Amino acid sequence: MTVRPQPSAPSVSSVEIDHRFDAPLDVVWRAWTDPERVSRWWGSDPDGVVTSAELDVRVGGRFEISFRDPSGEAHTSRGAYLRVDEPSVLDFTWSWESEPGAESRVTVELAGDGDATVMRFVHGELVGVSAHDYGPGWRRTFGKLDAVLADER
Repeated sequence: MTVRPQPSAPSVSSVEIDHRFDAPLDVVWRAWTDPERVSRWWGSDPDGVVTSAELDVRVGGRFEISFRDPSGEAHTSRGAYLRVDEPSVLDFTWSWESEPGAESRVTVELAGDGDATVMRFVHGELVGVSAHDYGPGWRRTFGKLDAVLADER
């Protein structure tokens, strides 16, 4: 009898980030759901520029956001909204145009805390097929959002 090793299942991982924004809940919600506001902060490259943002923020609605990094390379992220509970929960699928078939899931939970907002962010169902380093990328992205929110005060 020959025993053959079984192929291992791909490991599933997630990125979990707790972040506090110095802005009221309604302002942070709009930053996630208004295309014009999303255009100010989306993308992990500090010098990247959003070239288009289309958001249909409702269950079953879709989003597509494109941006260009300083080298001129274009990137497009897209997905579908699975849950929208204004102003506290967004749950959506996530994929990159450049990585077909590598779909994951993002959950954003927001809670007011006085004049601030606490966010629980989970990017899950990462099966190891993406070339992106999501943890540092999302942290840089939220740093950009912090700066945008500070400018609006």
